[in-house]
Amino acid sequence: MKNFLSIFIILFFAGSAFSQEIMANVTVNAQQLSGSNQQVYKTLEKNVRDFINKTSWTGKRLQNFEKVKANFAFVITGREGNRFNGTMVVQAVRPVFNSTYESPLMNVNDTKIDFEYVENENLVFNERQFSGKNLTDIISFYVYMILGYDADSFQSMGGQQHFTKAQQISRNAMNKGYEGWSVVEGPRTRGALIDGIIAPSYNPVRTVFYNYHRSGLDNMYNQDQSSPKKVIADALMALKQFENSFQQNYAINLFLDTKAAEIYNIFDSRNNGAVNMNELKQLMITLSPKNTEARWNNWK
Repeated sequence: MKNFLSIFIILFFAGSAFSQEIMANVTVNAQQLSGSNQQVYKTLEKNVRDFINKTSWTGKRLQNFEKVKANFAFVITGREGNRFNGTMVVQAVRPVFNSTYESPLMNVNDTKIDFEYVENENLVFNERQFSGKNLTDIISFYVYMILGYDADSFQSMGGQQHFTKAQQISRNAMNKGYEGWSVVEGPRTRGALIDGIIAPSYNPVRTVFYNYHRSGLDNMYNQDQSSPKKVIADALMALKQFENSFQQNYAINLFLDTKAAEIYNIFDSRNNGAVNMNELKQLMITLSPKNTEARWNNWK
């Protein structure tokens, strides 16, 4: 217990704790492409996994327990020569203090994955310019998004440097002939996501993110959970200021989609202390209406 607490204190107070690297699992599914050479997809899977896990994204050399766990799952639905397209689910989690529970940081389904890839080619990241093939750009963008979310959950606004790099990658890739970057394509693009997070108007949501995790979840190990639950509820209630604009903000939508199951489970009991469950329920119905029947209406 003492050793674990010492590790946690180091992670929390050391500046390098907010510059974590990634430990990612990568899968590539191309089963929809009947007759296609499957070996190239196995090679792609390994190349991307090595690219993520072996690239020094922050300049820090860290041990495995310090790295952010992530999952990148490609589904390839089209191929023409060396150009591939499909979808990708990106997920990441962070540990909760003094527990075995891992809290979801991000769970995004990107439906505009389009890139060029030659089997066994060397994947290299260059944050200063577009790669020309879009694969490393997409992956690098999401790596820095994950690092940003993780850092924000441990330190207020701690992910700024990572989000700034993600925004630069996004800007480098715009107007280069690949979908999914430009904000003019719609509200759910990579460009719209990072621009929404970087915008000063989103700072209150990032504060919610920090309070929710650091002051709330990380104190849930206490026998009396009423206090951290109140902290989490108060953090969520701060989102009320966005109830008339959240539909146009991809970043807020992604936060709610990622956290919906967890939020429901936290308050799915009668031990909710001073939390005004009626107010919280109404806010969640407003901000995340698709979860009303399956979750919010089941709160007692």
